[in-house]
Amino acid sequence: MEQRSFNRLGRTVGAVGLGAWQLGADWGTVSETDAMAVLTAAVDAGVTFLDTADVYGDGRSEQLIGRFLRTRPDAGLTVATKMGRRVEQRPEAYTLANFRQWTDRSRANLGMDTLDLVQLHCPPTAVFSSDEVFDGLDTLVAEKAIAGYGVSVETCDQALTAIARPGVASVQIILNAVRHKPLERVLPAASAAGVGIIARVPLASGLLSGRYDEHTEFPADDHRNYNRHGAAFDVGETFSGVDYDRGLAAVRRLAPLVDADRTMAQFALRWVLDQAGVTVVIPGARDAEQARRNAAAADLSPLTDDQLAAVRETYDELIRPQVHDRW
Repeated sequence: MEQRSFNRLGRTVGAVGLGAWQLGADWGTVSETDAMAVLTAAVDAGVTFLDTADVYGDGRSEQLIGRFLRTRPDAGLTVATKMGRRVEQRPEAYTLANFRQWTDRSRANLGMDTLDLVQLHCPPTAVFSSDEVFDGLDTLVAEKAIAGYGVSVETCDQALTAIARPGVASVQIILNAVRHKPLERVLPAASAAGVGIIARVPLASGLLSGRYDEHTEFPADDHRNYNRHGAAFDVGETFSGVDYDRGLAAVRRLAPLVDADRTMAQFALRWVLDQAGVTVVIPGARDAEQARRNAAAADLSPLTDDQLAAVRETYDELIRPQVHDRW
C-alpha cells in the first residue's frame, strides 16, 4: 500500500487506515468475533493506521484493538486514540490532571506504555486557543505517556487554529465527496505546516457506498437512525450533515461515473486519497470483506480530471447550499 508521512510525528502509515468507532458502539452490534476479523483483514491488506477513541463503547473499541495488538506485536501499526468526550464538554475540564487520567485509561485498554497518537476529541472551540491545554499535552509527551498529539475537529476554523500550534502533529476532519470545505484552506495550511490530515467519515456514514435508498432502515442503536437531526452529537457526524434524500440524489448522480474496476465506495475513497494534503483516510468496516475492499482503494488509479470535475459540480449544485458554511 502507498505510504504517507506524518511529518511532525515522524511516522509513515498506509494511505488507507481503519476507523474503529463501529467496533465500540453506535453502528449497530458488531460481535467480538467480527471485530477481530475486521482488524485482521485490514492489517493483512496493508492497513497500518488504526483510529479509535476512549468513548467508543466506553472503551470497548480500544480494548478490542489492544487484544488484537497482542496477537500482532510485529505488525508495525500506529494506533491513534482520542480523549475528552467522556466528561461534560466544558473548557475547564481539559486539564493536565484529566489528561493523565484519560491517557492512563487508554494505555491500559490498549496495552501500550506510550500511546502513538492522542487526539482531543472535538472539544469546545475555546480549547483550541488555550496555551494551558497544549502545555499539558506537551507534558504528556515529555513524560512519554504519548508519542504525539493531534486534534479531531468539527469546523475548519478549529482546524486552522490547531494547525498554528507547533506541537500539533495531526488534524482529523470530515472530508468526502459531499464535504469539500476543508479543501479551501485547511489542507493547504496543514501541508505548509507539516501537519498530517486524517480524513474521517469518508463515505458519509455509508451514504457514498451506494448501498442505501429511501427504504433502508437503520437499527435503533445506529446513529444513522437516532442522530439524523443532531439529537445525540453534532449532526455533521451523521451523513456529513447532509439531508438523507439529497444525499441519495447526489449518489445517484455520481454512480454512472464509477469505473468497472471499482465499487462506489472505492470511488469515494479514491476521491479522498486524490486530494493533496491527505495523509490517511479512515473508513470503518463491519466485516472482513468490507475492510479488504476499503484497503484496496489505495491500489486503484486516481480519478480522472473529468471525474473530479463531476464530483465538484455535483457538490456545488446539490450539497454546497446546505452544508458548506456550517462547518
